Amino acid sequence: MALLQLATAFCLCWIAATAYALDGAWQPAHATFYGGSDASGTMDGACGYGNLYSQGYGTNTAALSTALFNSGATSGACYEIKCDDQSDPQWCLPGTVTVTATNLCPANENGGWCNPPRQHFDMAQPAYQQIAVYKSGIVPILFQRVPCVRTGGIRFTISGHSYFNLVLITNVAGAGDVVAVSIKGSNTGWQPMSRNWGQNWQSNSYLNGQSLSFQVTTSDGKTVTSYNVAPAGWQFGQTFEGRQF
Repeated sequence: MALLQLATAFCLCWIAATAYALDGAWQPAHATFYGGSDASGTMDGACGYGNLYSQGYGTNTAALSTALFNSGATSGACYEIKCDDQSDPQWCLPGTVTVTATNLCPANENGGWCNPPRQHFDMAQPAYQQIAVYKSGIVPILFQRVPCVRTGGIRFTISGHSYFNLVLITNVAGAGDVVAVSIKGSNTGWQPMSRNWGQNWQSNSYLNGQSLSFQVTTSDGKTVTSYNVAPAGWQFGQTFEGRQF
C-alpha cells in the first residue's frame, strides 16, 4: 500500500509539472516543412500513430524538435501557429493553422534547427503552406498550445501478444497528450500501464478473455474512464472507441 501511495504521489506530481496552461501566450520559434504536397511522407512517425489519414489527423500535423517532443510525451498535443510577419513580411501569409504533434524532428537535421534547446516545428507541407509561401523554406513563427478538437471518442488499438498488451491511444481531445494510462480486466483491479514509445502503452498482465476498461490522463491533469471498451472476445489488432474528454 505504501508503495502504491508513493507511486500515485509521484505520478500526480509529474502530471502537475508537465501540465500546460492555455494562457494565450505566444512563443517564438521557427518552422520548416516536410512530407510532400500530400503529406504522405509524414506517416509512421515517432508518436506511433501510423497512417495519419486513417487515424483522423490528416495533413495538419508537425514534427517537434527535441525540446518540445519531450521523449514522445507531447505526442497528440495541439498547437496554433502563425507566421511572424513582423520578422519576415516577405514570406508570411495571414491567418493561423492548428497542428497536432505526430512526429519527432531529430537533432542535427534541418540545418540544426531541431537541436536543443531550440523550439522548432517541421510542419507537414500542406499545413506550412497555410501560413507561409512554399519558396521560403523556413520562417519565424509564433505558437501557443490550444485544446485539441476531435470527432468521436478516444480510440484504443490493441496489439502485441499474451503477457504483452501494447495499446496505441489516438484521437484524444482536450490537452491531447496522454501522460498516464491504467487498464482493468473484468477479473482484475486497475493496473498502471507504462509508455513503450510515443503513445503506445504496455501492460505485461495476462488479460485474454476479459473485457477491458481504460483510464486516460492528459497533461492538464484531467482523467476520463472508459468501462468495458473491449468485450471479452477482443482480438489483437482490433480498435475500440471509448469516452472522450
